Order: sequence, then structure tokens, then C-alpha cells
Amino acid sequence: MKYIDRKGNITVEENSQDRLLRHLYHDRGGKLCLKLLVRPFVSRAAGVFLNTPFSRFMIPGFVKRNGIDLRDYTKQNFNSYNEFFTRKIKKGLRPVADGENLLVSPCDAKATVCRIGKGERFYIKDTEYTLEQLLKSKKLGERYLGGYAVILRLTVDDYHHYCYPAGGMQSPVRRIPGVFHTVNPTANDACPIYRENAREYVLLKTEKFGTVLMMEVGAMMVGKITNLHTGETYVKKGQEKGYFEFGGSTVILLLQPGKVHLDSDLLENSEEGYETILRMGERIGECKLSKRTGKIN
Repeated sequence: MKYIDRKGNITVEENSQDRLLRHLYHDRGGKLCLKLLVRPFVSRAAGVFLNTPFSRFMIPGFVKRNGIDLRDYTKQNFNSYNEFFTRKIKKGLRPVADGENLLVSPCDAKATVCRIGKGERFYIKDTEYTLEQLLKSKKLGERYLGGYAVILRLTVDDYHHYCYPAGGMQSPVRRIPGVFHTVNPTANDACPIYRENAREYVLLKTEKFGTVLMMEVGAMMVGKITNLHTGETYVKKGQEKGYFEFGGSTVILLLQPGKVHLDSDLLENSEEGYETILRMGERIGECKLSKRTGKIN
């Protein structure tokens, strides 16, 4: 994996999980196991175990391996692994960038930005997608032609709650059933995970950023995406939208053309093959102003 933070510090690493996933997705024996692991009932079964008191014995090792400081969270003792995994951070530790013109990251993540080109095509780690495949709607996809897809990949050590990147009127949640591949880039090299995985999305109609589509993508061992607001409602920037249970997961933002000026480091890092490390509430762009009038497009 190749990561870069917003100060320009680069991390290149491969851990035991990366090596295991490469075996599952690229070796013949691994692919046979994979056919079972991606089925929804496997993630549901894992979720049942991770909600039991027996699972709490996994917590100390995970905290140590990932360098998690539990003093940052509202609880330090947990009755199950999922209770630990969905822990809430203390108020003030994920400040939301001030300014009505600023779009913020909805979550802690490793981010990649993709331009949506002709035929609604965009590329994530050299794998081609179309908006119709992602959304199961050609008409909806046409709104975002020429805009951007912001792929926000959460790893297991990230904070797994997510918020709204801007304020506006949220549509009802739409659910697209599917399987549960890992969202590790190793898997994306082998199969089109973002058009196969189970996912949910809403349309967020904003005053300054157009209609932002926000999608949550489930992943291996993530049997549950919990969205707190499922109907039409007005929401505020930085307001909690929901959370994932155990596993890596992804949030995708689709931005309409001419509405958002994304921060240049996100664009440059993505072009050079780096995922940018972000924190929830951190700015990722600002609304575009008309060069002729100086007003919001």
C-alpha cells in the first residue's frame, strides 16, 4: 500500500493481511475459499460471533497491533468486539472544518479521486467502472458525467463512524444488494468490487455543492451498514450519518461537474498512485464560483 498524509509524508507498507488477501484473490486455492467468504451469510455469521462476550478477548491484541489510544474514546471497556469496533470518539477530536463553502471528508479514510470521463467511465486502481454499474441507474449516472468520484477507503484501524460532507436535504436511502468482497486494493486488482458489493446511497441536495451522491459500501465481514437517517430529512455538515460494523469499508462521494473545486493535493496524490490519509471533518474542497459573476455555480 502507498499512503501519503497531507504534510507530504509517505508510507509504503505490506502487512500480513495484504499477503493473505493477495493469496485469496490471485491464487487458485485462495479463489476457491473466496467464493464462500464473500457470501452475505458468512459476514452475518461473523457479526453474530462478534456481538458475543467471547469476542471481547480479541480487543487487546487489536488495540496493540494498530496503536489505538482508547483514551480518545468515550468508553474503554467493552462487552463485545463489535461494541469496541463501533466505539464513539470524544467530542472535539474530529473537528469539522469551518466555512459554508468548504466540503469535508465524511470519515477517517485513505482517499483516491477519480475523474468521471466519457461513457460514465472512471478507474479505481486500473479497474474500469461505469456509473450505471455502480448505481444500477443510467439516468442517475448521467448527472455526474464529467465530475469526480471520491473513494474513501476505511481500514480496520480507522474510526468507523461517518458524517455528512455538507448540509442539505437528504433523499431516502436506496439499497443495492450484493456480496462482500474486501475493499483492499488487492481485491480491486482482481475483480470489480465496487459494482459487486452490497451498498447504500442517498442524494444530498445542497445549496453550494449541487447534488452530492453519498454511498456506503459494505465489505468482507461487514454484514451491517447502519444509517441513522433513512428517510427524507434535512441534515447539517458534520452531523453523524451512520457507522459500519467490523471490517474495512468504503464511502464514495460523487460530485457533479463544475460544482466543487477539490483540493489539489488530493488530485495530485491520486495521479501519482497514492491514497491520501484523511480524518473525518477535514476539508477536501470548496464550492466553485463563476469566473464571470463571482457567484456560486
